Amino acid sequence: MKQRGRMIIDIAMTVMLLCQMAYMLVGEDLHEWVGTAMFVLFIAHHVVNRRWYGNLFKGRYTPFRVMQVIVNVLLLLAMLGLMVSGIIMSRIVFDFLPIEGGTAFARTVHMLASYWGFILMSMHLGMHWGMVMGMVRKLRGENGANQASPSRTVVLRLLAAAISVYGVYAFLKHNIADYLFLRTHFVFFDFEETLLQFFVEYIAMMGLWACVAYYLMKLLQKCTAGRKRQIK
Repeated sequence: MKQRGRMIIDIAMTVMLLCQMAYMLVGEDLHEWVGTAMFVLFIAHHVVNRRWYGNLFKGRYTPFRVMQVIVNVLLLLAMLGLMVSGIIMSRIVFDFLPIEGGTAFARTVHMLASYWGFILMSMHLGMHWGMVMGMVRKLRGENGANQASPSRTVVLRLLAAAISVYGVYAFLKHNIADYLFLRTHFVFFDFEETLLQFFVEYIAMMGLWACVAYYLMKLLQKCTAGRKRQIK
């Protein structure tokens, strides 16, 4: 039940982040309220995963664990940047706070944190994809590798490859690199694009970075296993 609770929180935050990326298409009011809900879920996420912080200085650091810690810490910083800058810029939910000035800097931080946060959250999802698939198999009544279908594995890998290719196209189309490295300080939206098309393209980009993290994780784990065999 705890694992399902964590999964529900993570999925809800992921869906909300997708909505947040489309703020010019969904409206400022909804953007602020969804952002506030994300802030609450963000706190809940760290409460239910508080044991992870307690184990940071315990055990051996493998290459995969180093990658996991780096992604998680950077994601934490990005989310904190989003929350603080969002509160400073708020004109609806937190308008009652006596905050003056700093809006221009907060806008830059908000843009930077939102796009890096999107990529890091996608990678976070990819690193936990095995856990997601394990829960799906349990819900389907499957029992581990005994019921694994080679043909289904091939189909899923081809689907992941197709999503990743489309994700590369969407990444270039939306000029995401410009926002990640502050080559521009303003986000440009194509208002002729439908909300459905926007979500499809951002889901593809999310799939791209989830696949990058998943297969990088697999590579690091194989390297670690290979070193252990050499030592033995």
